[in-house]
Amino acid sequence: MALGDRVLGELSRVVVGARRELLMLLTTLLAGGHALLVGPPGVAKTLMAKSVARVLGLSVARVQFVPDLLPSDITGSYMIVGGRPVFRRGPLFADLVLVDEINRASPRVQAALLEAMQERQVTVWGETHRLPEAFTVVATMNPLESEGVYPLSEAQVDRFMASIEITAPGPRELEEVVKRHSRLEEPFPENIVSREEFLEERRRADRVHLDDKIARYIARIVHAIGQEGHLQLPLSPRAALSIARLSKAHAHLSGRDYVAPEDVKAVAGNALLHRIVLTPQAEAQGVEPHHLVEKALRETRPP
Repeated sequence: MALGDRVLGELSRVVVGARRELLMLLTTLLAGGHALLVGPPGVAKTLMAKSVARVLGLSVARVQFVPDLLPSDITGSYMIVGGRPVFRRGPLFADLVLVDEINRASPRVQAALLEAMQERQVTVWGETHRLPEAFTVVATMNPLESEGVYPLSEAQVDRFMASIEITAPGPRELEEVVKRHSRLEEPFPENIVSREEFLEERRRADRVHLDDKIARYIARIVHAIGQEGHLQLPLSPRAALSIARLSKAHAHLSGRDYVAPEDVKAVAGNALLHRIVLTPQAEAQGVEPHHLVEKALRETRPP
């Protein structure tokens, strides 16, 4: 059985519905990227992240971001032991770091997280410490809150390979949630993939062939969005790179060793929507990010 089917099958025992969202989270992790889960409280954002990590055999560290959090609370710090400084690792040294409510921490903490996300390292007292090979940040954010939060900088948002919107369950899904989680002991997924197997699958996904025509297709999609004149900031090259890497992981999970146009279409929205910053004029006209992505995909001819 393919990796995607094995993982999603096990996750379905715990997480009700949300198959596409779980697939995109798995795709992002397989592509070696960071994921931003966006949705209101109580829609299983944290459960999704912890369950995926459990199934994949990854170590997990959970950090609740709050305004008084310090950079050393996540990076670690030096302590004097026996008259010598000894570095005590912080939660960033896990395979998967679950950051709850990422927009509640101060800019200083955001800056420390930014270095970890971009460089996969932390710097403490001038010393650089490498993070684990599987290091990934999965952050949650409630888009409805406006008090006690710090807006994420464009640089921080751009470091997330994909954003995944988590919506409230429908009536049937809600009924199933009640059935499964009404007891004190909630179901928990089994570990079915080893950490080493996951890293090997990540390397295989990276070797998936990306044809020059597909690369040109991705570039044209990203360029078309910028040509609309509705953006405050142009999309960075990281947007196109994110589509490319997610497309390769999506193709791998689909059982192919090459990227097809349908892979690009499947991941483009998740790679682009959180990076689109509209001008006030565009917002006044009722333009929304998904309108721009849908138009670019519709009007850009695939190879």
